[in-house]
Amino acid sequence: MTETLSIRLDAEVKKRLDALASRSKRSKSYLASEAIAAYVEAEEWQLGEILQGIDDLGRGHTVSHEKAARWLRSWGKPAEGKAPR
Repeated sequence: MTETLSIRLDAEVKKRLDALASRSKRSKSYLASEAIAAYVEAEEWQLGEILQGIDDLGRGHTVSHEKAARWLRSWGKPAEGKAPR
């Protein structure tokens, strides 16, 4: 089931959307719907991760700055460490 949503776009974005729709042989509505769905999914994931992190902090599940920094300094080296827990 689909519903209609009206939005206002910057004129330049609308022009670019028109061109993209033409080149991809897709409707502007289809492209906008796909873009909004991808945005909503990414934002839901990000907010979920932030809330999980806040919950972890509340339960005392933390990693010290030094452990995190040591791990980051090991990135890209032969003895790259595992992420601290």
